[in-house]
Amino acid sequence: MAKIIEGQRRIVMLSEDDVLMVIRQYQQLTLKSCCYEHTREILKNFPIYLPEDV
Repeated sequence: MAKIIEGQRRIVMLSEDDVLMVIRQYQQLTLKSCCYEHTREILKNFPIYLPEDV
């Protein structure tokens, strides 16, 4: 699970599973994307969320 690290800026530390989950979601969402602009539009409409440890 992602962890918030407090400091001057909040930083999210991702576990290996978090990174793989994001990559898998990205690949599924953008499978039929034809270009960078289309990919941006897809991701704008389907945001990817990460769970966070509290």
